[in-house]
Amino acid sequence: MKIKLIQPAMLPRPMDTKLKTRMSPSLALLTIANLTPKEHEIIIENENVDKIDFDEDVDLVAITVTVDVMNRAAEISKEFQKRGVKVIAGGIHITADPEGAANSFDAIIIGMAERVWKKVLKDIENNSIKKIYYDMENINGNEIVSPDYGMIDNKKYLYTNIISTSRGCPFKCDFCYNSCTNSIKTYINRPIEDVIEDIKVLKTKHIMFIDDNFIGNPKWTKELLKEMKPLKLKWNAAVTSNIVDMPDVLDEMKESGCQSLFIGFESINSKSIESVHKTQNSVSRYEKLVDEIHKRGIMINASFVFGLDEDDAEIFKSTLEWIVKNKIETVTSHIMTPYPGTKLYASLLKENRIVDHNLSNYNTSHVVYKPKNMTAEELYDGYLWIYKEVYTLKNIIKRLPKSKKQWIPFLAFNLLYRKFGKLTELVCNIVSFEVIGRLSRWVAYRIK
Repeated sequence: MKIKLIQPAMLPRPMDTKLKTRMSPSLALLTIANLTPKEHEIIIENENVDKIDFDEDVDLVAITVTVDVMNRAAEISKEFQKRGVKVIAGGIHITADPEGAANSFDAIIIGMAERVWKKVLKDIENNSIKKIYYDMENINGNEIVSPDYGMIDNKKYLYTNIISTSRGCPFKCDFCYNSCTNSIKTYINRPIEDVIEDIKVLKTKHIMFIDDNFIGNPKWTKELLKEMKPLKLKWNAAVTSNIVDMPDVLDEMKESGCQSLFIGFESINSKSIESVHKTQNSVSRYEKLVDEIHKRGIMINASFVFGLDEDDAEIFKSTLEWIVKNKIETVTSHIMTPYPGTKLYASLLKENRIVDHNLSNYNTSHVVYKPKNMTAEELYDGYLWIYKEVYTLKNIIKRLPKSKKQWIPFLAFNLLYRKFGKLTELVCNIVSFEVIGRLSRWVAYRIK
């Protein structure tokens, strides 16, 4: 069969440029490609990068779906179905809200694809396709398949050096997909030797780990970091704030080449943290956490969610002051968004507080519910205001890291990606995203 794998186009948020959509390819589609027996032909189309060829002669289309592209995925499906092509969908939104998605596709996959994808292909060949394929059983780490990195067109992306070492997260915060009924029940790590092999396949000294939680199993993480040391890498990852209790892990991170950590601080209001049951966060220890990371020469990308039920309009000003005071290197902000299937969604739906059911607006830059202690306008305006203020030249200078070794990567991100992102996008379109990505790694980390 000739199989087309599609990533639908994302709708940009107010501060986004094409640098976001061209940051990296879809590991989900690359994994499906590697799961597919070699007698089949695979085509990957990322609509963020290329136009979809609806008239190409294919036997099957598979689409990876996040909530904000669900509407577009349904449109894509309809176009192919009109041409007599079967369409199957999977991904995090399909798993979280299968009832809302099922009617838009010939079949859906709920859960992980590793154990069902070949069955899907056999059923299609035998003209016996089922409406739902379901696998929420605990997968063994040995069953997780590496992406087919050889299918990536490097010229189209800033970074292709992305690796996932795990599935799931030990924590089940109310606003997170891990709180869904169909979420992975346990945290699963891949075999360390498989991760090391992926690093070697990528042939780079800079790695971006894109796990929900790189330290879900600290013992495993320490073992991986020890294996990484001889490779002399520079790397980044996402961790939870309870790493403040793991100084030994932080030490290993420093020794193995960690450059920055993405952390979901979410709020500096402890009552807001409690309201969404983010039990791993302790606001009273945030400054100790920042200090422990910074004194090891590691930068922080702090994520904040605004509009939690204990937030009022003062949260934006106080958060900005905290960010500047603690010299947080980069900041990612979100408007609280109740993803269908999560505990937060169920709670707000029960309270009749969801006012916008257009899933295209569920990209954390729209107010789709009734805030409790501020107006929708105050929330949206505050969200835009803090992004603008964090990345003013004045506040960029104020947040300049104490360690001079971090100045170049800090300024590269704050200026070239955020402050002057549209100019960088223009240069990428002229030169190529691959070249600019390679240049930025060399400038920031002296990596060729």
